[in-house]
Amino acid sequence: MPIYALGQQVPVIHPSAYVSPDAVLIGSVTIGAESSVWPGAVLRGDDGSIEVGDRTSIQDGAVLHTTPFWPTVVGNEVTVGHIAHLEACTVEDGALIGSGAVVLHRAVIGRQALVGAGAVVSGDTVVPPRAMALGVPARIREDAVDTEYVRHGMESYVKRAVRYREELRRID
Repeated sequence: MPIYALGQQVPVIHPSAYVSPDAVLIGSVTIGAESSVWPGAVLRGDDGSIEVGDRTSIQDGAVLHTTPFWPTVVGNEVTVGHIAHLEACTVEDGALIGSGAVVLHRAVIGRQALVGAGAVVSGDTVVPPRAMALGVPARIREDAVDTEYVRHGMESYVKRAVRYREELRRID
């Protein structure tokens, strides 16, 4: 898997995490316990840091970047969907970022909140805990998240990562 140091900036990956051989990690990136980073995902911590908590999945094609001024922080038990883009924002524990969603500078996605597929959360937006952010630009619906549905998805990726860590093998 392409994992790169950039000068003194070196990724730190917990031994129980799964990072796909086709993901790219560069620089100041930290991946927590039982987390997973899937094929095509790019986490580029060049200007600042990217922190991914425990039991979090960064799915296929997702892009996480940072700025010199604001880190990108993704909490514990978060699901970041396919082809999502997170840039210098905070995603709190238990949240779900839908496929193709974009979350920009200084935005905060609250605990157990959901950003819908394709939504764009503009800079400085705060999505409260258990709220949904839907559309372009995202509009917020308070207290709308089925947390059991979100938790089930997160847990399925924790289990999937164990299987991939143990069984994935290249055959060409």
